[in-house]
Amino acid sequence: MITYILFILGFAFLIIGAKLLIDGASSLGTKAGLPQLIIGLSIVALGTSLPELVINVFASINGNTGLAIGNVLGSNIMNTLLIVGITAIIYPIKVNSSVCKRDTWINLIAILTMAVLANDAIFGKTSNTIDQTDGIILLILFIALLYILFSKGNKQEDEVEIPAKELSYLKSILLIIAGSVGLFFGGRWIVDGATSIANDFGVSQSTIGLTLIAMATSLPELVTSVVAALKKNTDIAIGNALGSNVFNIFLVLGTSAVITPISFDAKLNFEISVLLLASIFLVVVMRVGKTKRTITRIEGILLAISYIAFLIWSLI
Repeated sequence: MITYILFILGFAFLIIGAKLLIDGASSLGTKAGLPQLIIGLSIVALGTSLPELVINVFASINGNTGLAIGNVLGSNIMNTLLIVGITAIIYPIKVNSSVCKRDTWINLIAILTMAVLANDAIFGKTSNTIDQTDGIILLILFIALLYILFSKGNKQEDEVEIPAKELSYLKSILLIIAGSVGLFFGGRWIVDGATSIANDFGVSQSTIGLTLIAMATSLPELVTSVVAALKKNTDIAIGNALGSNVFNIFLVLGTSAVITPISFDAKLNFEISVLLLASIFLVVVMRVGKTKRTITRIEGILLAISYIAFLIWSLI
């Protein structure tokens, strides 16, 4: 019973810890004179993937690689289908040019890279594993992504800067310490609880990662997107969703594989296919029809229904 209580508390510690750490780090970045665009693209964007990263680090250290890959796939599918879908239902998403010209394609490249690295059987190997070499490749691609984002002249005219609050040095450092403590205990309790749930109910760790943990770690993005939609700032939602997807694959999955090689169950190719098709759907609806660069309410309904169907399939 205590394990289950800590499992639930772990999500609160994880989410609050991520927010505190990002607030502190953003403040220090502002004091150091970093441009708000760089703070938004690096520190704040990284914050959306911090819960997944912490959970995957603990899962990899404990050898729970099924949980690690399930968490990444589940979070990305929820970002693409449910979060974008609900946002568009509330208010149609007018997609800015940087998302159309850059982020959608980077997202597709990340998904295809993960699919190739995971399916070693294609290259004649006996088992599918995302090993340390694959992890290093993903991390190199993550560094290359940061270079692209920070390269001179890369900013699009309609790309929004994210302002950061400037706090005192002492308060900023205290927030970073408090956030780190929250992330540590939250991640540890969640992984321990997920392992117990998988054992008690006879389900795989990857299923727990695909559903329960993915939904919980994506709640902050969902709330942020809903609030943005209510304020009619829906372009933030699609940018955050795709950015989080890419960070999850390159950084989170890459770090996990470097710590412990991830055994990949070929059955998870279905989840990769769902993620790939959903991402292709977004590319298509942004470029065709009467409402180009817009995700309409009808398209949002299709995305949300698809996620519900995926969730039912995963559980049953």
